[in-house]
Amino acid sequence: MKDDAEPVILDDPGKLKALSHPLRRRILRRLDAHGAATSTTLAEALGESTGTTSYHLRQLERHGLIEEIPERSAGRERWWRRAESPRDLRFPNLDAVPDEQRPVLGEVLRLMHAEDTELMSRVPEEYARRPEWVRVSRGSAVLTEEGLAEFFEDYIRLLQRHSDQAREAADPDARPVHVRLFTLPADGEE
Repeated sequence: MKDDAEPVILDDPGKLKALSHPLRRRILRRLDAHGAATSTTLAEALGESTGTTSYHLRQLERHGLIEEIPERSAGRERWWRRAESPRDLRFPNLDAVPDEQRPVLGEVLRLMHAEDTELMSRVPEEYARRPEWVRVSRGSAVLTEEGLAEFFEDYIRLLQRHSDQAREAADPDARPVHVRLFTLPADGEE
């Protein structure tokens, strides 16, 4: 993502609903990790029917989360990739979310938490297999709300800069890695 690109706030109910479907999230993760695919290759990889993956691909395209690769597509075979933008998707301020949309937002958060929990459960095994690719850091900080917002923006810029550099260089040693940041208030903890 280029520095001038604005983050996309997930305040569109349709986009949130698209992200709240477990198979669509699996499709997005597969495209992130393995690159472009057809509905057939996704169906085989995810254990689904081609009709099912095709339907969900169209839903993801409709909301701008994936895009067709016209130069690779021919006839009925359509190739898909993650959309180049938006790459910085953010949740809206909870006060701005209508009551009827809060369950959908809650479902997206629940699915993301389950995905992240699964990733974290793999850390010890992956560290034993490929320690050069596993990094873990735990820390804490004392911040104001403004300081936390600044820290988060710095983190996003750093993540994007390193990802963009590897893409632009087309480095054959580059590979997708999962990177997570979460912050929680530590009030009242022992």
